[in-house]
Amino acid sequence: MLREMQEAFRRGVLGTEENPDALGFIDQDHIPPDRRFGIYRNNTTASLIGVLIAGFPVTARLVGERFFRHAARVYVQANPPMAPQLLAYGGDFADFLAAFEPARSLPYLPDVARLEWLRQESYFSADAVSLSATSLQAIPADAYADLAFVLHPAARLLSSRFPISRIWDANQPQHETVDRVDLSLGGERLLIVRPRHAVVTQRVSAGDFALVTAFAEGASLSQAAGNALAAEPAFDLQAALAGHLQHGTFISYRLGAGQGKEEG
Repeated sequence: MLREMQEAFRRGVLGTEENPDALGFIDQDHIPPDRRFGIYRNNTTASLIGVLIAGFPVTARLVGERFFRHAARVYVQANPPMAPQLLAYGGDFADFLAAFEPARSLPYLPDVARLEWLRQESYFSADAVSLSATSLQAIPADAYADLAFVLHPAARLLSSRFPISRIWDANQPQHETVDRVDLSLGGERLLIVRPRHAVVTQRVSAGDFALVTAFAEGASLSQAAGNALAAEPAFDLQAALAGHLQHGTFISYRLGAGQGKEEG
């Protein structure tokens, strides 16, 4: 009986039924069951909309609060939470916006939402000590080709055909007026990292993006460097690696048959 009641309330609160089965479990008194249940449903929807507003503030600013609340309400009704963790809610909101007809006139909006979600993921990812350059000094030069770097748990990658980091920058709360971003600036490849507990979004070159993507997929240095040079023939591998070691992109490395080093 308890399981049936819980399931009925779950369907009723998160669904769109006119007369949910949950009404049968509510006592009749001075407040009719449908009105009483409506309070739970409305509060739940409002709370989830609030989660989306908190998680996607720039997206909300771009379209205005009224539009965003409407979009969020449609999303909540079609995509109820699947895990008992509010921080995990909204991961596919960008995909929803990409298919949301009223937002078609803002083709960059889904990628801005993706950037906001990845920044949030990065912020709440596990802590780890970044790999230092000195940790690589003991590696023999003839073993460099087999070196594979392990990314920090907070590292994220995003590619867009729009200048979304500039759009994100221009719409921060400290800016009372928003400078118009020229979409003709073209796309961006972004690396999101969290050095010293602050999330940072970096614009990276085509080669650097290919390099880090390859490391994320478990490639060796020789393989990753080949991908980077294919994407950007003038790519400076040494400078790129030095930058990643400085900004905390990696936490460890693998060498040969599982041999590796992790800081800490």
